[in-house]
Amino acid sequence: MRTSSLQIALTATAALALAACSSTGPSGGTSKLLTLDGNPPLVIAHRGASGYLPEETLEAYARAIELGADVIEMDLISTKDGVLIARHDPNLAISTDVARHPRFASRKKTIKVDGETQTGWFSNDFTLAEIKTLGAISTDAERPQQFNGKYKVPTFQEIIDFAKAKSKETGRTIAIYPETKNPTYFRELGLPMEDKVIAAINAAGWNSKTAPIYVQSFEPGSLKYMKSKGLNTRLIQLIDGDSVDLKTGAVTFAVPSDRPYDWTKAGDKRNFDAMVTPAGLAEIKTYADGIGPWKRYIVSIKGTIGADGKPVDVNKDGKINDADATSMAPTSLIADAHKAGLFVHPFTFRNESRRLASDYNKDGKNEYGVYYKLGVDGVFTDFTDTALAARAEYLKSIGR
Repeated sequence: MRTSSLQIALTATAALALAACSSTGPSGGTSKLLTLDGNPPLVIAHRGASGYLPEETLEAYARAIELGADVIEMDLISTKDGVLIARHDPNLAISTDVARHPRFASRKKTIKVDGETQTGWFSNDFTLAEIKTLGAISTDAERPQQFNGKYKVPTFQEIIDFAKAKSKETGRTIAIYPETKNPTYFRELGLPMEDKVIAAINAAGWNSKTAPIYVQSFEPGSLKYMKSKGLNTRLIQLIDGDSVDLKTGAVTFAVPSDRPYDWTKAGDKRNFDAMVTPAGLAEIKTYADGIGPWKRYIVSIKGTIGADGKPVDVNKDGKINDADATSMAPTSLIADAHKAGLFVHPFTFRNESRRLASDYNKDGKNEYGVYYKLGVDGVFTDFTDTALAARAEYLKSIGR
């Protein structure tokens, strides 16, 4: 849908979904789950238990599993010697202590990644052995900092082995959710990752729709290539946005979150919102099984606008953020995606009050509850325990 369709008006399809949510069951709520397959929504540990420990480390994944996550999620990038590792960004300055290692000082540089100018140290300039000398750090100043530098960066293969071992140890299946991150960037450096992803999945015996794995990407070309090469896992098209116009609730766009970078390279001027139209969803269905949209495509937020035309700092903390806004009526995206046969896993749910609309009363469980009632098939969360507690409350409310 174009941004103009993200206004407050509730579409007929969404209204039907909400009406279904209000039908009562044995404990006073609806007895019907609105997920695509009728099963409870998945709790997907976004980069592990990243609300508590440095993200995308085996320790963060272990904590998420201990908390009860159904799935652990990771981003894949490449080293100089072509090994897939788990980091959210090619720029190692963001999530490692590389800046504290004098031996690597000369590798600091300024380059463009997916059209965005960045300064730092980049994974493609480091061998795996060098990466293993670095420590992971928290990427959010509000989160625990005492673990910075203590945990190492894992490889994709190490995570596969870890998930298998934990599944055996716990007696429950722990699925993984890898993303091909910046695939065009790495391909242009001569470090394509898709064939390596497929090879690792084949070696794990997971190349099927029922295997405990989901493969995601923001770039349609990456997913289409892997599908063409015989990857038969569940594939997910991620759908990004940069921010929200607090005057209208419309999703806004800016590099690098405006469009898939392979679209940019091909001269395609559409933004990500083209993917959430019925036509966009139909196109996605030709190569993927689900979508991972930014949650604001489902429930956006709107601020209070002052006489000067600018958003008001409602809570008077000196900052303008989600806490100064209220949630809007939902769009029809979930119902539209389900109609197209696509499951919906929105991102990313977090506990910090600055990231919660004021009507959630500083309690992340209230936000999850809204999305669960709308029928999401899973949620990407930095706080596994909060997502699970909210899911338990929701399922109890509908008599499940």
